[in-house]
Amino acid sequence: MQVKGRELTQGPVMRTMLWFAVPMILGDLLQQCYNIADTLIVGRFVGTDALAAVGSAFSLMTFLTSILLGLAMGSGTVFSIRFGQKDERGLKEGVLASFALLGVVTVVLNIAVFAACDWIIRALQTPAELVEMMHAYLTVIFAGLVAIFLYNFFAALLRSLGNSTVPLAFLAVSVVLNIALDLWLVAGLQLGVTGAAQATVLSQYVSGIGIAAYTVIRFPELFRRDPAVKLRLPRVREIAGFSALTCLQQSIMNLGILAVQGLVNSFGTTIMAAFAAGVKIDAFAYLPVQDFGNAFSIFVSQNYGAGKTDRIRQGIRTALVTTVSFGILLSLAVWVLAAPLMGLFLDDPAAADAVIAEGVRYLRIEGAFYALIGVLFLLYGLYRALGRPGMSVVLTIISLGLRVALAYALAALPGVGVVGIWWSVPIGWVLADTFGLVYFRLRKKSLLC
Repeated sequence: MQVKGRELTQGPVMRTMLWFAVPMILGDLLQQCYNIADTLIVGRFVGTDALAAVGSAFSLMTFLTSILLGLAMGSGTVFSIRFGQKDERGLKEGVLASFALLGVVTVVLNIAVFAACDWIIRALQTPAELVEMMHAYLTVIFAGLVAIFLYNFFAALLRSLGNSTVPLAFLAVSVVLNIALDLWLVAGLQLGVTGAAQATVLSQYVSGIGIAAYTVIRFPELFRRDPAVKLRLPRVREIAGFSALTCLQQSIMNLGILAVQGLVNSFGTTIMAAFAAGVKIDAFAYLPVQDFGNAFSIFVSQNYGAGKTDRIRQGIRTALVTTVSFGILLSLAVWVLAAPLMGLFLDDPAAADAVIAEGVRYLRIEGAFYALIGVLFLLYGLYRALGRPGMSVVLTIISLGLRVALAYALAALPGVGVVGIWWSVPIGWVLADTFGLVYFRLRKKSLLC
């Protein structure tokens, strides 16, 4: 096969998965630094209202990004299977079909969010004093969707070929640039939330265009004009089949978070600010197990394409032990460091105590159960890799659907309030994990055949 990448179908299972997963983990930790930098610098140099506005916008952008990320992840599964099968033509046509599909979706999505910006702000129940700030931030940040598409598409392609290091390198450069621009535009030029958004968008284009150029130069055989390789409807359908369900799973997950954001906003600016900082810490903390689940999915995809079911079984056992152990360590760390971590985001003595207290309560409830979300990420990756992305959607509906329903029900109870929102999260994880593990145990033979 002319396309040369790193095969995950050989070598010691633990070492192979970790070697591949660590750059992905570091890369997404850097990705979170985009949002951490915005939130921390805005909170300290602009104020609590700005922190609340950026935090609320973060939930929306996470939802929009999840659409493109889901399409890229689904495409990456197909790329990995074709690479494991050594089907060069299938891989090339898959790349072409995926790029066309994601490109169209990005254009449509960009037009839609710009047109609906005011409606979105109202739907999020944004307090009146934050509306102008939210509008200024979103108007700029929406311009980065094309960059998000470029980065996620080419990162998924490189990872499917066993290369998880190059996406990390481009993100590292981009994050350093983002932080430098944040300090210059927000702290130096005092451009407020608009400056924070400009810093993020410019940095995203550096990583998106950079990784696209690298991939085309490094793997010219994938993009070289070939009369035998065409944009074929069956390939588009195949990519759409995997990608649409993965996209749906990612979108449901983040739509649920967005629905919870609206409920949180109804409790006022203090709770919004606490949630904004807490979610950043929370996402940063369990990101390693999320990315390990994505790396595990690519490992399973390549081995599934190569027909190595025994290696898949061994990988499942290894991944479970690794994820649960690491999740427990993460929970202990966040429990101990919750207050000082929250304090990083605030520099307003008048508001800090109340915001930190609520943020600590959030982190100590949700953060105690990181092992559960780690197992859920493994289940998402496993079912996606085995050609059952619909099962990932089912698990997401169980986890997020119940979370949203419980959040609204518990928050309305006298004496419970916002604490009910925090407890709804681990309850959803428990139920989804139980369903996913029982289903796999009952259908293991048919899934791995």
